[in-house]
Amino acid sequence: QVPLVESGGGLVRPGGSLRLSCTASEFTLDEYAIGWFRQAPGKEREEISCINSDVSHGVPAYADSVTGRFTISRDNSKNMIYLIMTNLKPEDTAVYYCAAAFRWCRDPMDYWGKGTQVTVSS
Repeated sequence: QVPLVESGGGLVRPGGSLRLSCTASEFTLDEYAIGWFRQAPGKEREEISCINSDVSHGVPAYADSVTGRFTISRDNSKNMIYLIMTNLKPEDTAVYYCAAAFRWCRDPMDYWGKGTQVTVSS
């Protein structure tokens, strides 16, 4: 069974918004840093955002390409991490993955999901 599961992808017009969700069925995420990554066809995987396990461990980080448009958040009561994406552009089209590392974004990710497709097109 895949450790993490993403949902919320789909087809959206440029300028539109989506909310991606990430959860785990077999463990709780509250002690894990969660990163969102994406990979477009023919391109390398890109880390776009990461949130540490606790706010005392630092504020969320964002890639320059999504700063000001994407917001990562977590709801530990629901065992969910979200990526709210606004003002989407065609270049945001990719498969989006969430991944987990124990506590810190700076550490290698131990668990991955299978990804969810986001397509931005008119």
